[in-house]
Amino acid sequence: MRVAHSEHVRPENYRRFEREVPAWYRDAKFGIFVHWGAYSVPAWAEPIGELGTIDAKTWFAHNPYAEWYANTIRIDGSPAQQHQQDVHGGAPYDDFLDRWTAEDFDADAVLDLFRRAGARYVVPTTKHHDGITLWDAPGTDGRNTVARGPRRDLVGEFATAARAAGLRFGVYYSGGLDWHVSDFPALDDMDFSARRPVDEAYTDYANAHLDDLVERYAPDVLWGDIEWPDAGKPAGPRSFEHVLDRFYAANPEGVVNDRFGATHWDFRTSEYQQGRDNEDDSAWENCRGVGYSFGYNQVEDASHYMDGPAAVRHLLDVVSRGGNFLLNVGPDSRGRIPELQRQCLEGVADWMELHAAAVHGTTVLDAALASAGEEPWVRWTRAGDTAHAVVDAAGEVALAADPARLDVASARLLDGTPVPARAEGDGIVVDVPAAKVPGPVVVALDLR
Repeated sequence: MRVAHSEHVRPENYRRFEREVPAWYRDAKFGIFVHWGAYSVPAWAEPIGELGTIDAKTWFAHNPYAEWYANTIRIDGSPAQQHQQDVHGGAPYDDFLDRWTAEDFDADAVLDLFRRAGARYVVPTTKHHDGITLWDAPGTDGRNTVARGPRRDLVGEFATAARAAGLRFGVYYSGGLDWHVSDFPALDDMDFSARRPVDEAYTDYANAHLDDLVERYAPDVLWGDIEWPDAGKPAGPRSFEHVLDRFYAANPEGVVNDRFGATHWDFRTSEYQQGRDNEDDSAWENCRGVGYSFGYNQVEDASHYMDGPAAVRHLLDVVSRGGNFLLNVGPDSRGRIPELQRQCLEGVADWMELHAAAVHGTTVLDAALASAGEEPWVRWTRAGDTAHAVVDAAGEVALAADPARLDVASARLLDGTPVPARAEGDGIVVDVPAAKVPGPVVVALDLR
């Protein structure tokens, strides 16, 4: 969940980090987010809808994010609080850490699925807002997955498997919220300003964690969330600058998102429907779950989930507008990818096996050449001198495309099969063949 901040200009002490975004990130287009924690044991939330479409008070009392369970059960009168009492007897949240087994987690198999789905990078949570770390982080006094619960360095397993699969590796870290080390009332609206730790002690704690993650795992992405403690923003011994210096020294091609507050970022972010104003001409990334939650939510069913074709359409919508898509999966407490999430990823994998050329390494096609449509659904990408029409329809489809700028005679599928096409008025009509796999069909046309 992103917290909007008004400062869109980097403070002076962070401007030295400004640079071109590395090509690997811009070309990747697709990554996988993984939210996994003790919250996968209760795995409970109300699937009320997408972030950015529901008023804040309703959102927090009926939070569809299962990973926020530790907060939602503290909101008096919330259904989650009642569920915690009825099902778990009002047990302390940390009981879930000891019940989190991860016994079926196979990092290599999970990362192979992500690779087949066409992801180029993976970003697992290393510490979410509940404060539990997925590695033996300094200062956690055993409240981590190495000492308790799974008794495994899950961050290390993700990192090793990601690189073995040829994927870039990132780390999510909740710097702005930690419900274990702070003693604030439950969050029940979007004003986090007075309910997040900002002091020097917490800054030292969080800095030590990021330094340890950089030293141990040399991540390609630092993915912060909510904010960064205020004591760590100005220049000085606790400044986030020092974390960035170590990060970029360890990985000169690393990238940082915009959720470390008014400090530094390489790319902006949106989440479901929130933060859409960040989807501009700069580097940006949209993230969302397969359903309405990031952490696994056993209440969700197929009516709340995207299937493979829906995820492909979302991916192509984002890519066609110049962004990256970070699609989240939430394993269950045993470490399995839930079946409906797996079906979604398998559907994306089937589509990407035939059509990845219309995604990876592409750029935005100039709107003067062609434009998107909704009925039928059409999106465009560009690779060199080739335009890709991504069309979710079959039969004759009128494309809003300039026949003087696109070579109608060159219309073809990505495997080279010719596709009948003709200029008609100011547009192009293409006879789109039936899809070989569920999802849209890609028709390539040469630019004149």
